[in-house]
Amino acid sequence: MSKGHGCMAQYVVLNALGFLSDGDLELYCKPSGRLGAHPDYGNPGIHASTGSLGHGLGIALGQAYAEKLLGADTRIFCLLSDGELQEGSTWESVMMAANLEMKTLTVFVDFNDFGGLERMSDGHKAFYPIVDKFEAFGWDAVEIDGHSNSDIISAFNKRNLERPLALICRTTKGKGVSFMENSPIWHYRSPTREEYSLAINELSS
Repeated sequence: MSKGHGCMAQYVVLNALGFLSDGDLELYCKPSGRLGAHPDYGNPGIHASTGSLGHGLGIALGQAYAEKLLGADTRIFCLLSDGELQEGSTWESVMMAANLEMKTLTVFVDFNDFGGLERMSDGHKAFYPIVDKFEAFGWDAVEIDGHSNSDIISAFNKRNLERPLALICRTTKGKGVSFMENSPIWHYRSPTREEYSLAINELSS
Protein backbone atom coordinates (compact mmCIF):
# COMPACT_ATOMS: atom_id res chain seq x y z
CA MET A 1 0.00 0.00 0.00
CA SER A 2 2.38 2.68 -1.25
CA LYS A 3 -0.68 4.92 -1.49
CA GLY A 4 -0.77 4.98 2.28
CA HIS A 5 -3.60 7.50 2.51
CA GLY A 6 -5.86 4.76 1.09
CA CYS A 7 -5.25 2.60 4.16
CA MET A 8 -8.92 2.64 5.24
CA ALA A 9 -9.59 0.04 2.54
CA GLN A 10 -6.56 -1.93 3.74
CA TYR A 11 -7.86 -1.88 7.31
CA VAL A 12 -11.25 -3.23 6.24
CA VAL A 13 -9.59 -6.08 4.34
CA LEU A 14 -7.35 -6.88 7.32
CA ASN A 15 -10.44 -6.87 9.53
CA ALA A 16 -12.19 -9.34 7.20
CA LEU A 17 -9.08 -11.57 7.31
CA GLY A 18 -9.03 -11.50 11.11
CA PHE A 19 -5.91 -9.38 11.59
CA LEU A 20 -7.81 -6.38 12.97
CA SER A 21 -10.84 -6.37 15.25
CA ASP A 22 -14.08 -4.41 14.87
CA GLY A 23 -12.90 -2.42 17.88
CA ASP A 24 -9.74 -1.44 16.01
CA LEU A 25 -11.86 -0.04 13.19
CA GLU A 26 -14.13 1.82 15.63
CA LEU A 27 -11.06 3.61 17.02
CA TYR A 28 -9.67 4.62 13.61
CA CYS A 29 -7.85 7.95 13.91
CA LYS A 30 -8.77 8.33 17.58
CA PRO A 31 -6.18 8.95 20.34
CA SER A 32 -6.96 5.64 22.02
CA GLY A 33 -6.76 3.65 18.79
CA ARG A 34 -3.82 2.19 16.92
CA LEU A 35 -4.95 2.81 13.34
CA GLY A 36 -3.89 6.14 11.90
CA ALA A 37 -4.54 7.97 8.62
CA HIS A 38 -1.47 6.21 7.20
CA PRO A 39 -0.54 2.55 7.88
CA ASP A 40 2.11 1.97 10.52
CA TYR A 41 4.55 -0.93 10.56
CA GLY A 42 3.96 -3.16 13.55
CA ASN A 43 0.18 -3.17 13.38
CA PRO A 44 -1.20 -6.61 12.43
CA GLY A 45 -0.88 -7.24 8.70
CA ILE A 46 1.04 -4.01 8.04
CA HIS A 47 4.50 -4.78 6.65
CA ALA A 48 5.67 -1.21 6.01
CA SER A 49 4.87 2.33 7.08
CA THR A 50 3.79 4.19 3.96
CA GLY A 51 2.13 7.42 2.96
CA SER A 52 5.24 9.49 2.33
CA LEU A 53 4.66 9.08 -1.38
CA GLY A 54 7.28 7.47 -3.56
CA HIS A 55 8.61 4.92 -1.06
CA GLY A 56 6.26 1.98 -1.50
CA LEU A 57 7.44 0.68 -4.85
CA GLY A 58 11.03 0.53 -3.63
CA ILE A 59 9.85 -1.55 -0.66
CA ALA A 60 7.82 -3.85 -2.92
CA LEU A 61 10.78 -4.22 -5.26
CA GLY A 62 13.00 -5.20 -2.35
CA GLN A 63 10.46 -7.79 -1.22
CA ALA A 64 10.21 -9.22 -4.74
CA TYR A 65 14.00 -9.38 -5.10
CA ALA A 66 14.35 -11.09 -1.71
CA GLU A 67 11.82 -13.72 -2.78
CA LYS A 68 13.76 -14.24 -6.01
CA LEU A 69 17.02 -14.75 -4.10
CA LEU A 70 15.24 -17.33 -1.96
CA GLY A 71 14.13 -19.16 -5.08
CA ALA A 72 10.45 -18.43 -4.50
CA ASP A 73 8.01 -17.27 -7.15
CA THR A 74 5.82 -15.30 -4.73
CA ARG A 75 3.96 -12.50 -6.53
CA ILE A 76 4.25 -9.06 -4.94
CA PHE A 77 1.53 -6.46 -5.48
CA CYS A 78 1.95 -2.70 -4.95
CA LEU A 79 -0.73 0.00 -5.07
CA LEU A 80 0.47 3.42 -6.24
CA SER A 81 -1.39 6.69 -6.61
CA ASP A 82 -0.97 8.52 -9.90
CA GLY A 83 0.15 11.55 -7.87
CA GLU A 84 3.18 9.71 -6.48
CA LEU A 85 4.41 9.01 -9.99
CA GLN A 86 5.79 12.56 -9.68
CA GLU A 87 8.40 11.17 -7.28
CA GLY A 88 11.78 10.35 -8.77
CA SER A 89 12.25 7.44 -6.37
CA THR A 90 9.24 5.74 -7.98
CA TRP A 91 10.85 5.83 -11.42
CA GLU A 92 14.18 4.62 -10.02
CA SER A 93 12.30 1.57 -8.75
CA VAL A 94 10.46 1.16 -12.07
CA MET A 95 13.80 1.10 -13.90
CA MET A 96 15.46 -1.23 -11.39
CA ALA A 97 12.52 -3.66 -11.47
CA ALA A 98 13.03 -4.18 -15.19
CA ASN A 99 16.82 -4.42 -14.79
CA LEU A 100 16.39 -7.15 -12.15
CA GLU A 101 13.76 -8.92 -14.25
CA MET A 102 11.19 -8.73 -11.48
CA LYS A 103 8.51 -10.62 -13.38
CA THR A 104 6.69 -11.45 -10.13
CA LEU A 105 6.04 -7.76 -9.39
CA THR A 106 2.65 -6.20 -10.22
CA VAL A 107 1.83 -2.52 -9.76
CA PHE A 108 -1.65 -1.04 -9.69
CA VAL A 109 -1.77 2.70 -10.38
CA ASP A 110 -4.90 4.39 -9.04
CA PHE A 111 -5.36 6.63 -12.07
CA ASN A 112 -8.03 9.05 -10.80
CA ASP A 113 -6.35 12.19 -12.21
CA PHE A 114 -6.12 13.91 -8.82
CA GLY A 115 -3.07 14.80 -6.78
CA GLY A 116 -4.39 16.41 -3.62
CA LEU A 117 -6.46 19.39 -4.73
CA GLU A 118 -5.50 19.60 -8.41
CA ARG A 119 -6.04 17.48 -11.47
CA MET A 120 -2.87 15.84 -12.66
CA SER A 121 -3.86 16.46 -16.28
CA ASP A 122 -3.98 20.22 -15.60
CA GLY A 123 -0.82 20.65 -13.56
CA HIS A 124 1.39 17.90 -14.99
CA LYS A 125 0.69 17.50 -18.70
CA ALA A 126 4.09 15.85 -19.37
CA PHE A 127 2.97 13.07 -17.05
CA TYR A 128 1.04 11.42 -19.88
CA PRO A 129 0.77 8.87 -21.42
CA ILE A 130 1.55 6.75 -18.37
CA VAL A 131 1.40 3.39 -20.15
CA ASP A 132 4.08 4.44 -22.63
CA LYS A 133 6.40 5.49 -19.82
CA PHE A 134 6.18 2.14 -18.05
CA GLU A 135 6.71 0.32 -21.35
CA ALA A 136 9.76 2.47 -22.10
CA PHE A 137 11.24 1.26 -18.81
CA GLY A 138 10.76 -2.38 -19.84
CA TRP A 139 7.44 -3.16 -18.20
CA ASP A 140 4.31 -4.80 -19.52
CA ALA A 141 1.66 -2.09 -19.06
CA VAL A 142 -2.02 -1.71 -19.88
CA GLU A 143 -4.72 0.85 -19.07
CA ILE A 144 -7.98 -0.59 -17.75
CA ASP A 145 -11.20 0.27 -15.94
CA GLY A 146 -10.10 0.22 -12.32
CA HIS A 147 -13.69 -0.31 -11.13
CA SER A 148 -14.09 -3.52 -13.14
CA ASN A 149 -12.98 -6.72 -11.44
CA SER A 150 -13.28 -8.58 -14.73
CA ASP A 151 -11.01 -6.08 -16.52
CA ILE A 152 -8.41 -6.36 -13.76
CA ILE A 153 -8.45 -10.17 -13.77
CA SER A 154 -8.38 -10.34 -17.57
CA ALA A 155 -5.42 -7.96 -17.85
CA PHE A 156 -3.53 -9.86 -15.16
CA ASN A 157 -4.14 -13.21 -16.85
CA LYS A 158 -2.95 -11.86 -20.21
CA ARG A 159 0.27 -10.38 -18.78
CA ASN A 160 3.73 -10.90 -20.25
CA LEU A 161 5.18 -13.51 -17.89
CA GLU A 162 8.73 -12.28 -18.45
CA ARG A 163 8.22 -8.66 -17.34
CA PRO A 164 6.94 -6.74 -14.33
CA LEU A 165 3.32 -5.69 -14.84
CA ALA A 166 1.77 -2.23 -14.45
CA LEU A 167 -2.02 -1.96 -14.48
CA ILE A 168 -3.01 1.67 -15.00
CA CYS A 169 -6.47 1.65 -13.43
CA ARG A 170 -8.79 4.47 -14.52
CA THR A 171 -10.86 5.36 -11.47
CA THR A 172 -13.28 8.04 -10.30
CA LYS A 173 -12.44 9.64 -6.98
CA GLY A 174 -15.34 9.02 -4.61
CA LYS A 175 -17.17 6.83 -7.11
CA GLY A 176 -20.73 5.94 -6.19
CA VAL A 177 -21.38 8.87 -3.85
CA SER A 178 -22.77 11.82 -5.79
CA PHE A 179 -21.46 14.58 -3.53
CA MET A 180 -18.00 12.99 -3.28
CA GLU A 181 -17.27 12.11 -6.92
CA ASN A 182 -14.31 14.11 -8.26
CA SER A 183 -14.53 16.50 -5.31
CA PRO A 184 -10.96 16.84 -4.01
CA ILE A 185 -11.96 18.12 -0.57
CA TRP A 186 -12.84 14.52 0.30
CA HIS A 187 -9.15 13.71 0.03
CA TYR A 188 -8.80 15.50 3.36
CA ARG A 189 -12.04 15.47 5.35
CA SER A 190 -14.32 12.89 6.92
CA PRO A 191 -18.11 12.88 6.50
CA THR A 192 -20.48 14.00 9.20
CA ARG A 193 -22.99 11.44 10.49
CA GLU A 194 -25.59 12.85 8.09
CA GLU A 195 -23.22 12.74 5.12
CA TYR A 196 -22.18 9.22 6.08
CA SER A 197 -25.82 8.08 6.08
CA LEU A 198 -26.40 9.69 2.68
CA ALA A 199 -23.30 8.01 1.27
CA ILE A 200 -24.31 4.56 2.61
CA ASN A 201 -27.79 4.97 1.14
CA GLU A 202 -26.36 5.84 -2.29
CA LEU A 203 -23.90 2.95 -2.22
CA SER A 204 -26.63 0.53 -1.13
CA SER A 205 -29.21 1.55 -3.72
